[in-house]
Amino acid sequence: MWRLLSYLKPYKVSVALSLLLLTGNSLAAVAGPWLTKLAIDRYLVKAPNTTWAPLENWLSPSPNEGLLQISLLYLVAIIVTFLCEFGQAVIMQNTGQYAMFDLRKQVMGHLQKLDLHYYDTHPIGRMLTRVTSDIDVLNELFSSGLVTLLGDLLMLVLVAAAMYQLNGTMTVLLLAVAPLMIYATARFRKAVTESYRRIRTAVARLNAYLSERIQGISVVQLFQREERSKQEFEAINLQHMEAYKDSIHAYGWFYPMVEFLGMLGLASLLAWGGYQVSLGTLSLGVLVAFFQYGMRFFRPIQDLSEKYNILQGAMAASERVFQLLDTPVNIGPPNAPKAVPQGCIEFDHVWFAYNKENWTLEDLTFKIEQGESIAIVGHTGAGKTTIIQLLLRFYDVQRGAIRIGGVDIREFAPGDLRRYFGVVLQDPYLFTGTIGENIRLGTAEINADRMSEAADRVNLSAFVKSLSKGYDEPVIERGASLSTGQKQLIGFARALAHNPRFLILDEATSSVDTETELKIRGALTALVEGRTSILIAHRLSTVERADRIFVMHKGKLREAGSHQQLLAVRGIYWKLFRLQYKDQEVVAG
Repeated sequence: MWRLLSYLKPYKVSVALSLLLLTGNSLAAVAGPWLTKLAIDRYLVKAPNTTWAPLENWLSPSPNEGLLQISLLYLVAIIVTFLCEFGQAVIMQNTGQYAMFDLRKQVMGHLQKLDLHYYDTHPIGRMLTRVTSDIDVLNELFSSGLVTLLGDLLMLVLVAAAMYQLNGTMTVLLLAVAPLMIYATARFRKAVTESYRRIRTAVARLNAYLSERIQGISVVQLFQREERSKQEFEAINLQHMEAYKDSIHAYGWFYPMVEFLGMLGLASLLAWGGYQVSLGTLSLGVLVAFFQYGMRFFRPIQDLSEKYNILQGAMAASERVFQLLDTPVNIGPPNAPKAVPQGCIEFDHVWFAYNKENWTLEDLTFKIEQGESIAIVGHTGAGKTTIIQLLLRFYDVQRGAIRIGGVDIREFAPGDLRRYFGVVLQDPYLFTGTIGENIRLGTAEINADRMSEAADRVNLSAFVKSLSKGYDEPVIERGASLSTGQKQLIGFARALAHNPRFLILDEATSSVDTETELKIRGALTALVEGRTSILIAHRLSTVERADRIFVMHKGKLREAGSHQQLLAVRGIYWKLFRLQYKDQEVVAG
């Protein structure tokens, strides 16, 4: 709770004003029954010694004028109540939105700093739940729960003080039901706390399952898994429903119990008070005022139970949000990050494992000279893509070091390091927007001419010119309206437009047809010119022109050399070449 309250600190003036308005609302609400008592005892039944000293000289002795004066005061109290409630609601709703804006921004910023390992082990749907529905629950706490909770407590204190001022015995009689209410509230709290934790967990599982199945809907339909998916979803949905049912059951008995105990207190008040009025030891005005105070006393208790509902939901949600925020960022900038120098790339006895059981890379050592073009080939799972992940510091090595220009990459800020790399992946990711926005990716230095030049060099211009809106053509989620080859060409143009110092092509031509690959091969030559480049490919025809070829096998560097040198030794590369010979479009003599 203290951690949640810290998000209100920038808006403490608004919170203070809201509390002031709540105080005014509570005082105005307490004044109503007291004015009713004065009207009855002073002007209707004329009970002795009932005038409140501050009003004694102001109220008219005439019943008509006096009742009118009290009615006007009652009207003022009602207007003050309305204005205070309205002002407090508007202020806290706005404050809640600002606080949640800050929290969402913090969560989003933290998500973008987390290591890829976190995303490897946590479903996307659960992370979306943290940013959306969990924070929405916290918004309800800030806007309508926390401050109004204090207002209800203040109302209880003021009403109890007013009742005790009128008659201590009747106050004790009305409060006699409090122990029973405390016991009922304790039972209710235990049931609701557990159910709300289960509800938040079930919501996260629902979102994770839906996200995964919707993204893979083509596979679900292709393999006719609709019925199986439906059954799995029903099982998760059932857990969500059962958790909510337990919560509904708790509220089902708690609200009637509070209402029953409140009416029981008022009934005892009526019996005792009526008897005292008949004896002449209690005025009718005091009895009527007590009934009004009784209603005002038990209403905040009911509101408190509702606020407790909001509080429990917020606690369950905040546990999950803060758990995400407390996830450490293992790969971050050092205290004094160095500038990324020019120079060679060096892997020095690098060991790496995604888990502790099996090494993905074992004692990997090689050096890539500045401006050199190297290719990495090998069977699936040989560790080719892992080399790129380590070089970009998406993961850190467990042993050894990776250096650029003789400096360990762990001495660079990750953002500074990655700024010098242009990467084209096997499946380039396109964002919702336009083709031009996907090429620029928000880089202001890339103007229209620079973007067009990059598109020309990778043979993307012809496709763009065929579109009605050109570079302003909309791209829907993940580029679903484009072919795989078209997305790949956009990825090439994106890398070239950013003019990187180092270029990485990770199976970049595997998704394009042979004709398109032949067209962009010349562009690749221009793209790698003057740059240190790393090409990962299954198609050996795309790596033949590399200065050197590294052959990976089971996490180790087995062979290194030019295309002709590797063929001459008749090792792993020669076997790979023979297996693909019939599929090559161009075979080096």
